[in-house]
Amino acid sequence: MNIRLKSTALLAILLIFTVVLSACGNGSTNTAASGSEASQSGNPLAGKNIALIMRLNNGTFSAQYVDGVKNQVAKYGGTVTVIAADNDLSKMASSLDAAVNQGQFDGILIDHGDAGALTAGVQKAVQAGIPVVAFDSALDGVQGVTSLAQNDQKMAEMTLEQLAKDAGGKGNIVKIWVAGFPPMESRQISYKKFQEKYPNIKEVAAFGTADNAQLDAQTQMEAILKQYPNKGDITAVWAAWDEFAKGASNAIKQAGRDEIKVYGIDMSDEDLTMIQDPKSPWIASAAVDPTTIGRVQVRYLYQKFAGNKTDDKVELEPVYVTREELPKDKKVTTADLNQYVKGWGDSDQGNTDQLKELEKAVAAGK
Repeated sequence: MNIRLKSTALLAILLIFTVVLSACGNGSTNTAASGSEASQSGNPLAGKNIALIMRLNNGTFSAQYVDGVKNQVAKYGGTVTVIAADNDLSKMASSLDAAVNQGQFDGILIDHGDAGALTAGVQKAVQAGIPVVAFDSALDGVQGVTSLAQNDQKMAEMTLEQLAKDAGGKGNIVKIWVAGFPPMESRQISYKKFQEKYPNIKEVAAFGTADNAQLDAQTQMEAILKQYPNKGDITAVWAAWDEFAKGASNAIKQAGRDEIKVYGIDMSDEDLTMIQDPKSPWIASAAVDPTTIGRVQVRYLYQKFAGNKTDDKVELEPVYVTREELPKDKKVTTADLNQYVKGWGDSDQGNTDQLKELEKAVAAGK
């Protein structure tokens, strides 16, 4: 009996000791890196835990956008958790609710959301004191949220006007576009104006899906080329997303239909390689640097952390990139594209003296 009591007491002591150690360990896992950076920098903005909730996370544009987000948050001494919804708005809304309810995130970034699906969740986040900054999600009507958007109508205008100029105001075109995404709906506005302005440019086919976008675009384009087998049947392709442009370009190149030109929207390193290829039908694209988008979005979130009043809507201006501007003897990436295209590259948009000091303090503390 005495031995049993001693054993029980010893087990209790060991259990308490284990719990204490476990608690210390959990604290280190979740906050050690960020908390350490916060103490080293001496800045209360360091050590933030950010949720990036994405509708889609595929393609090189998304990859470079995520890199921009992660890079900027790291410079501020924070951490990022990427939560992708696989193009399922219900799943995206559930992920947003979970991010709010878990209580582990200091701020939330949203990528390519939808106002109908996410407004209630975003309002819940704001009411809980969690700052939200959204990109291309049409959430600019939600109080307390800062919404970033590319100037999508301008990007569409840039590409469509050049298409019309190159085609001499007439010809047959294929449109690759998909409904249900705020940036796509904005680009469609410009497309309708284009159709009214150039009645002699006829749309002979239109398609597009967000699921397996590049492969689907290639398959669909292959079928259309068989339907229109003669040179002159199709003048150009207008692709409202770089994944569409890649798929269509692959199909056209493989078919040897070098008379058909592709005009796209968005830009990544992979896209640039294709545009530089003299055998590629993809000759131009209008875009905002995806890495810059991620960085700017993070800056506005940290402005909210700092208590700054931020604009409800922030617009990112695009540039137009053509093959003619790029060197023929050197491979160009988005990192050095500003050497050849004016207006491209990292922007100081959204930056403040306070955030610059935060970067310096975190860097000095590492």
